[in-house]
Amino acid sequence: MGILEGKRILVTGVLTEASFAFHVARLAQQEGATVVLTGFGRMSLVERIAKRLPSPPPVIELDVQNTEHLDTLADRVKDHVDGLDGVVHSIGFAPATALGGSFLETPFEDVSTAVHVSTYSLKALTMATLPLMPDGGSVVGLDFDAQVAWPGYDWMGVAKAGMEATARYLAKYLGEKNIRVNLISAGPVKTMAARSIPGFSDFEGVWNERAPLGWDLSDPEPGARGVVALLSDWFPKTTGEVIHVDGGVHAVGA
Repeated sequence: MGILEGKRILVTGVLTEASFAFHVARLAQQEGATVVLTGFGRMSLVERIAKRLPSPPPVIELDVQNTEHLDTLADRVKDHVDGLDGVVHSIGFAPATALGGSFLETPFEDVSTAVHVSTYSLKALTMATLPLMPDGGSVVGLDFDAQVAWPGYDWMGVAKAGMEATARYLAKYLGEKNIRVNLISAGPVKTMAARSIPGFSDFEGVWNERAPLGWDLSDPEPGARGVVALLSDWFPKTTGEVIHVDGGVHAVGA
C-alpha cells in the first residue's frame, strides 16, 4: 500500500513530461492517490501529456488570474472527486522584462504580474480549494531558494521570497482547520519553465560544483518525491516549512 493510498490530490502546472508537476502526479498515482490536474493556455497539450501518466486523470482549466476560474474551481473538481486531501501549487510566471538582469528597469506592471501569478496564486489556490478539505489537508508549493539573489532570476526571485512568506502566513491562519502548508525548494531542473530564464545555464556550474550529494539537472524526481512525502500523513505536524531538496547546495558556502 502506497503512502497516498485513498487520497485525492489536485496537481497544477503540468505542461511537459519534464515538469516537476508531471512527476508529482506520476508518483502520487503510484503511491495510491486519485489525481486531478489543472492546466492553463495550451489545454490540448496538457490533456495529451496527462494521457502519459499511469492512469490518465481529468484535466480542468485554471488561470489563477481569472476570478471566475477560481470561484468555480471547487465545483469543477467535484465533478471528478468528492473532496481533496492535498493540493500541489506548481505555478510561476514572470514577463521577460522581469528576468535576465534588467531588475533595475523592470516596470511595476510586469513586477505585479510576476507576483500575482507566482506568489498571490498560492493563497488564491488554497482558498479556492479550501471547501474541498473540511477535515484538513496538505498544500505543497514548488519553490526555488529565495535566501540569496541568483543571476538573471531577478523579480521571480522576489516573487519566490514572497511565496515563502505567503506559505508561512497561510500556515498560521489555516492551522486551526488542520491545513498544512509547506514548500519544496528544489534544485534547478531543465524544465520548459527553467529554460525560459535567461542565464539559467549559470546555475549548472553551481550545482555541479557545490552539491554535497550531487545533482542531476535532468532529473525532477527528487523534488517530486519531496512533494509526495509532504502530501502524505508522515508529516502530520509540519507546516510553514521550506524543505530543501537541492543536493545540499543551500547548506554550504563553497
